Amino acid sequence: MRPVLDRIGEWVAAHREESIRQWADWVRQPSVSSDGTGFPAATRYAAELIRRCGLVPEVIETAGRPLILGTHPADAPAGTPNVLIYGHYDVQPAGPLADWRSPPFEPEIRDGRLFGRGSGDNKGQHLAQLLALRALLEVGGTPPCRVTVLLDGEEEIGSPSLAEAIRRRFPDGAPDRPDLAVWSDGPVHESGRSTVVLGVRGIVTFRLRATGAAAPLHSGNWGGIAPNPAWRLVHLLATMRAPDGTTLIEGVNDGVTPPTPGEQAALAALPVDVAQVLGEIGADQMEPPADLAYSQRLSRPTFTINSLTCEDGGEHRSVIPNVAVAKCDMRLVGGQRTADVMAAIRRHVARHDPAIEVTFGAAMEPHRTPPESGYTEAVIRGVSAGQGERPLVIPALGASLPIAEFGDALGIPCYGVPLANADERNHAPDENMAVDRFLGGINSAAGVLLALGGAL
Repeated sequence: MRPVLDRIGEWVAAHREESIRQWADWVRQPSVSSDGTGFPAATRYAAELIRRCGLVPEVIETAGRPLILGTHPADAPAGTPNVLIYGHYDVQPAGPLADWRSPPFEPEIRDGRLFGRGSGDNKGQHLAQLLALRALLEVGGTPPCRVTVLLDGEEEIGSPSLAEAIRRRFPDGAPDRPDLAVWSDGPVHESGRSTVVLGVRGIVTFRLRATGAAAPLHSGNWGGIAPNPAWRLVHLLATMRAPDGTTLIEGVNDGVTPPTPGEQAALAALPVDVAQVLGEIGADQMEPPADLAYSQRLSRPTFTINSLTCEDGGEHRSVIPNVAVAKCDMRLVGGQRTADVMAAIRRHVARHDPAIEVTFGAAMEPHRTPPESGYTEAVIRGVSAGQGERPLVIPALGASLPIAEFGDALGIPCYGVPLANADERNHAPDENMAVDRFLGGINSAAGVLLALGGAL
């Protein structure tokens, strides 16, 4: 009998146009979790997608947007693991419509890519996983291992309902409790090589707000008299990070665990042309410190100012503003906890300027799966078979995903298999995913499940 992956490849070729049309239709359905645009229709649509791919959908209600679970009724081969495939069906807001070449929820294919909000983040990627399951069922009749699909409706707002829902749905001793999680999100390596990602950075978002007089005042009449909240805010920010990039907030990096030898080896093996990468984003140098290698930066904590404003509507008048706001985020690595980071930020603000208000937004814990974990080689073998080359191993994705919810709540290893192109522009105007990567992702996803089931 011909190898199963050869037959999967034939299935993908035969269903090419149908698969692309299904992808475009999914992108056409809005699902913005932050303001509810497209809900609850998006939940119904996601459940129907799962049903079409041969799984039984289950809608899990939460305090926010529902989660959708998909399972297959047939028994999996004995001795194979239960694989949880995670994706999210919510998307970011469109942003400024004028910045899009084509409307964000009217998908368009050009230059070999499908453009639209959610095309790569995350509808194209989890649909590739679903279509891999459908292909495996239609080619082989049963899945190569037990599979549970979970689509999150709140990832773009921090997945506030996920942890409680997971614990409720998969309590200790549950017969369908997963043994590992596999997710597809984010881009492949900048070189175009496929990757297996062993962790994600966490995140804490927060806002600093300083106030002055009751209203903006003429900067000539009131200069030197009225307090300026913008200067107060700038001075506070200067106490939080040094020019060399060192975060100065006491206790914020407590608990950071250094990379293991396996993680260090994986980082050292990642190819990168720093000058080319910087040129592609229009920059001529990296953030301080100057002596830190490119790949190492993505596995370290960061402190970013996302925006600074005096809430003047962009008018820039000659006034002393009455309010100044900084929106910031911190990316966390293994060993850090969001609660500890928030407490450290509160203490710092209280010490340096207690009148400035600090409020916190979305937060996700970091997660690390050691390269030595039991399923690592099977996942690498599956991606290798699906793509025809061995993938790079990345200890931690620079971005954040709620993967720690599975690692912490279920105590299982988690593996990322990103499918999108490195320039997918997720969260930005003209978000896109290459059509060949979408179709090739079906092969990768099928290969991982076959390898985990012992068929490769």
